[in-house]
Amino acid sequence: MRDHGLAALLLTTEPDVRYFTGYLTRFWESPTRPWFLIVPARGKPVAVIPSIGAQLMAQTWIDDIRTWSAPDLSDDGISLLADALAEIAYGGAVGIPDGHETHVRMPLADLDRLRRIANLTTDHGIIRTLRMVKSQPEIAKIEAACTIAGRAFARVPEIAREGVPLSNVFRHFQMLCLEEGADWVPYLAGGAEQGGYGDVISPASDTPLSKGDVLMLDTGLVRDGYFSDFDRNWSVGPAQPAVQDAHKRLIEASDAAFDAARPGATAADLFTVMNPIVTDDAQGTGAGRLGHGLGMSLTEWPSLIPTDHTVLQPGMVLTLEPGIALGDKILVHEENIVITETGARFLSPRIGPELPEL
Repeated sequence: MRDHGLAALLLTTEPDVRYFTGYLTRFWESPTRPWFLIVPARGKPVAVIPSIGAQLMAQTWIDDIRTWSAPDLSDDGISLLADALAEIAYGGAVGIPDGHETHVRMPLADLDRLRRIANLTTDHGIIRTLRMVKSQPEIAKIEAACTIAGRAFARVPEIAREGVPLSNVFRHFQMLCLEEGADWVPYLAGGAEQGGYGDVISPASDTPLSKGDVLMLDTGLVRDGYFSDFDRNWSVGPAQPAVQDAHKRLIEASDAAFDAARPGATAADLFTVMNPIVTDDAQGTGAGRLGHGLGMSLTEWPSLIPTDHTVLQPGMVLTLEPGIALGDKILVHEENIVITETGARFLSPRIGPELPEL
């Protein structure tokens, strides 16, 4: 902040506020109330939040908590926030994350009002740089989430078989995640069709599983505020040879990226390693990237794409997510890894090339 001439940072999103405070609540699901955190260049952060959150915020290390009764249709915390910024920043520049994968969580009208009062500018990527490299306690939390997801995936044969509707599989898999220790399961995607699946983001249909289907479940469950994000595939009955081969190539691709994932390599390098294996240098699945960062959010910086030259550092947690086209269908495989001083380590339970059969 000193190097960039910033007097303070202004944070408005759940993961950024939680990163500096430990303030963990599901109340962010409501869009009604804005929440603000000021991180000064010197001194402790100051929370400017609706009064309903004061008691929980007081359980964190934050002791300067300024509140208003929200929602206030005429002044929803903006005057209180402006006064705090004037006191803390003394008219100096206040940085707000403004790059890719960021947003400002307040009404545009309130942001325009605040701009007329405070000297708002970019945070110069400070927050992204901080959150991209995880501490050892953060890595342990992510690994705990991955372990829970791994146990849930191992129990899929209990809930998925020929004749069971895909929607039931989705519901029961979330139950398995909770039984195994997840706090909640905010993300579950997947599909099941003959010889692959058409996409990986559609809601589950009521169509029963049938022989020849490939079932995929991709979960982002949360444990203690941190995500896992990996998937697994199964064949309902014996798999077609083309499907078996495709699955083996996906594992080959993720293993190749794992071997290349070390300090000094780039996000683009991992894409470059995987892409020829799954595409034969032809058109891919159209997913746009073959992995991403992971942590307090389901997806974080960087993206494994040809143009992301973010240099890998020890402590970065990534997903490896190659996809392969099978005619008009696709197969996708995903693992979670952490970059270490000497290479990489799997956080998700590593699997072999054989496609398991239900």
